[in-house]
Amino acid sequence: MLRRFRRVLVVAAVSAEREAVAAATAGTAPHWDVLVGGVGPAAVAARTTTALMTAAHEGRPYDLVVCAGIGGGFAANGVHVGDTVIADRLVAADLGSELPAGPGEPPGFASVADLGFGRSEHRPAAALVEAVAEATGGRQGTVLSVSTTTGTRRHADLLLTRYPTAAAEAMEGFGVAEAATAHADGVDFLEIRAVSNAVGPRDRAAWRIPQALAALTAAFGKLVP
Repeated sequence: MLRRFRRVLVVAAVSAEREAVAAATAGTAPHWDVLVGGVGPAAVAARTTTALMTAAHEGRPYDLVVCAGIGGGFAANGVHVGDTVIADRLVAADLGSELPAGPGEPPGFASVADLGFGRSEHRPAAALVEAVAEATGGRQGTVLSVSTTTGTRRHADLLLTRYPTAAAEAMEGFGVAEAATAHADGVDFLEIRAVSNAVGPRDRAAWRIPQALAALTAAFGKLVP
């Protein structure tokens, strides 16, 4: 279902994620390039922008950008270790301002969009998300991009209060989408996450990184001929 795209750029945060994707896409059509973009939205936006501009200048532009990697899953919404999430909404979940507590109310949060300073979410093409979810067996859902990953139950619950449809938490998707939409007339984009741990109390012993990386390879293996 990705044959209509001539050149695909996949952006991962770290080398292990890049290798997991490359294991499935190397030597296949359409042409796939897999880039290590760095950790966090700023690094990945900068490196994605550079890759898009370089390719366009050389006359071989990308027409799809995919942010790919592992991340945390919101178990309260039925997302568990080993699952694959295809983002139907990419949200900059902590980009904004804290609001003071009101009478009898806890402190709140206003996104940059709420404040009138810009955009705080991106939505990929719905038909593309649906097709990729069907092909991979992944589930569609909101993926939150954060600069600091969640380490407590309290913060996980707070994120779910703000974003009830949250399926996964990661750090790069919004940055990749910003680069894709800002480039020339815009480039199609996706975010694909394989779940390595539950969002909540930080427990490294419960993380299943090899299992998540294997799930990422398997997902991309279903997207290539």
